[in-house]
Amino acid sequence: MAKLKSKVTHFALCLNNEGYPASLEVGKLYRIVPDADAEAHGYLRVIDESGEDYAFTTDRFHVMTLPLPVEQTLLSAVGA
Repeated sequence: MAKLKSKVTHFALCLNNEGYPASLEVGKLYRIVPDADAEAHGYLRVIDESGEDYAFTTDRFHVMTLPLPVEQTLLSAVGA
């Protein structure tokens, strides 16, 4: 397996997709893209169903820190 960056990757669980049913699925984990500007305004940038990163309000998600082996498996599955 390729060596992954030592930076901790966080994931968020979607709790609410109201208004964005094609972009977000409730109950699905999304990879967070760090974005201090978005966070400062109450948004979380994630890779959505289109495969692109978009900012959504933070109240739509529960941010999760997963054990390293789980993160590595998820990142490997998406080719990150």
